Amino acid sequence: MAKRIPSSLDLLSQFGERMLEVLEELSLYGADPEGGVTRLLYTEPWLQAQQALVSKMQQLGLEVGFDAVGNVFGKLQGNETALKPILTGSHIDTVKNGGKYDGAYGVVASMMALGYLKAAYGEPRRTLEAVSFCEEEGSRFPLAYWGSGHVTGARPLTLAAEIADHAGITLLEAMRQAGFDAANLGEHPAKREQIGGYLEIHIEQGSVLAYKHKQIGVVTAIVGQIRLTVHVTGSSNHAGTTPMKMRKDALAGAAEMVALTEQMALEAGEPLVATVGRLEVKRGTSNVVPGDVMFTLDIRHTDEPEMRMFCVRLLTKLEEIAMRRGLTIETVQNLHASPVAMHEGISAAIEAACEAGGFRSMRLPSGAGHDAQLFGPICPSAMIFVPSVAGISHSPAEFTEADDLVAGFQTLVHVLYQYGYGGKADEIL
Repeated sequence: MAKRIPSSLDLLSQFGERMLEVLEELSLYGADPEGGVTRLLYTEPWLQAQQALVSKMQQLGLEVGFDAVGNVFGKLQGNETALKPILTGSHIDTVKNGGKYDGAYGVVASMMALGYLKAAYGEPRRTLEAVSFCEEEGSRFPLAYWGSGHVTGARPLTLAAEIADHAGITLLEAMRQAGFDAANLGEHPAKREQIGGYLEIHIEQGSVLAYKHKQIGVVTAIVGQIRLTVHVTGSSNHAGTTPMKMRKDALAGAAEMVALTEQMALEAGEPLVATVGRLEVKRGTSNVVPGDVMFTLDIRHTDEPEMRMFCVRLLTKLEEIAMRRGLTIETVQNLHASPVAMHEGISAAIEAACEAGGFRSMRLPSGAGHDAQLFGPICPSAMIFVPSVAGISHSPAEFTEADDLVAGFQTLVHVLYQYGYGGKADEIL
């Protein structure tokens, strides 16, 4: 009996199943005993994962390579070179002991989408590229979007020599240790000048889609973020011989600052959020009054002026606390990402794809930052969300149902087909 040739729908189903398998395989790189994944920028698990993706992209028939800072691109070359390429993807790095879907799903879904399109339809009119960005989270170094920031020109290479991880290793040193030495290639060695658009698929990392019983989220905008490091200095002294009124307790001051941050954020109301995610007492000992404390601040809002004004008001209050307590305070801004609206035309195409696929969709903003935030100011950009069970993310408990992962994958395929092969190929310039 002759072997039946798979239909396009059969093939799409096969690629969707393979996507799930590759996502599981990728989670083994940096797997933690606790069940999560730790894959920090330029570490061995990170490098192994990127190299594994290179191999898998090559197997899909894509033209694959690293750029100067460690981003991986898999290209499906189009035949109309006047049309600027569309990039699709996400990031490969994780937070410490994070989940296996954040970032990774977008990378795997994008490369499998291009693999399917090549197998089903051959050469596109417009070049499509799947990208695995080297970093987005800011988990190892106090700087986020290192991968997409280089592609868009928002992150100069000089920063690599100025910042270090907790072990004192500079970003530049870590790059070299991983095999990426771009020191002599200029300020923006990985910047791309010709980009027609950017499309990112990601887990929601919130509970809205699950609560609303929707399979697909069409992102309207990404909130802005300001990330700061706050250094509070007092005087270390003997815990038993220093009277309470004579102390310059940096930790007590920092604790008041943390409490005030929460209070002011609650008073400001939604959609503003403010978080102290890390607090470190340097040389802390049980019988010593703390003299040196560091904590982080993460402030987010959908409105840029409101975000800026809240930050100014908060820092003014923190300085007042420090002055009243006889402490000194120093703040360093590590990130300022403005709110970015997503492209209406691509968003409408995502909704049309959901309707064609029979998927329940809704529009919503993103409270988390994403690589699309870097692309929004330079090219048409959009995002597709799939549900996160219980809204959990940045945790080993992070989970998305397989059916929802496949629904997102099929939606992505449909949109990429429209812009690569179909009637929308000429719409983004």
